[in-house]
Amino acid sequence: MIDKSELLKLSRLPLDRLCEEANQLRKEACGNGFDLCTIVNGKSGRCSEDCKYCAQSACYRTDIPEYPLMGKEEIHKEAVHNQKKGVVRFSVVTSGRRLSDQEVERLCDAYREISRQEKISLCASHGLLTEEQFRKLKASGVERYHNNLEASEGFFSRICTTHTQRDKKEAILRARKAGLSICSGGIIGMGETMEDRIDLALELRKLEVGSVPINILSPIPGTPLGRQKPLDNEEVCRTVALFRFTLPKASIRLAGGRGLLPDKGRQAFCSGANAAITGDMLTTAGISIETDLKMIRELGYEVVKRND
Repeated sequence: MIDKSELLKLSRLPLDRLCEEANQLRKEACGNGFDLCTIVNGKSGRCSEDCKYCAQSACYRTDIPEYPLMGKEEIHKEAVHNQKKGVVRFSVVTSGRRLSDQEVERLCDAYREISRQEKISLCASHGLLTEEQFRKLKASGVERYHNNLEASEGFFSRICTTHTQRDKKEAILRARKAGLSICSGGIIGMGETMEDRIDLALELRKLEVGSVPINILSPIPGTPLGRQKPLDNEEVCRTVALFRFTLPKASIRLAGGRGLLPDKGRQAFCSGANAAITGDMLTTAGISIETDLKMIRELGYEVVKRND
């Protein structure tokens, strides 16, 4: 198993060589299956947490819509729309530290209806829930829970002070204990070093995470990181390749911020990434499902549900 010193050495390789070897490792470990998911912003804004990258935090003044929890019919309609487009996973994401029991019950009602009537796999992202709440999600048909670590343990306190990375890890363990698989990754481009990113990848490996979203910071005016310079394609591809070497069998999933890249992630999908979030993100525009499907097929991938 590759260690940190070896990853640091790899990080200094010429980009073409690094990405080519990472892509070859992806082919050997994962084949050409490509896991494609969509998300919907099920509850927007007014979040009590102070994450410096986030437009939904009540600590900052940003120009985003704010609304309470979506209704069952609207959530079901979104799931059906994405299923018809060819997406294999669908996730409802809600703002806030955690949901109330009543909100969880309302969502479970929607999840039960979708799981009974549709084939699309259900994921959820509702903050730092209790084990009982996680068990209710599982019983309602949710298969996977999403909770990003966001950054390395050493960097985390620089982007959030209202909860800790330990809080996130404990939530992940509760979700897994309840029988849910885990999706967890982070955001790059917040001012962290490549060593910080390697530390994050190693922490995800320690937690045995199989679906790893890599978000590229989209600087949002009004947030403390609103003037951060966006990463270039080379930096993104180098990071993706290192995540592949750290987590050879995982779904390395390009997520938010991919639309900032001039090629919309094409080069990164040849550098070890083999999954994506398609369509719009939570508070920013994404890439259309049709555009992504065309690119994925041109690269020789087949859209499948990867059991990771």
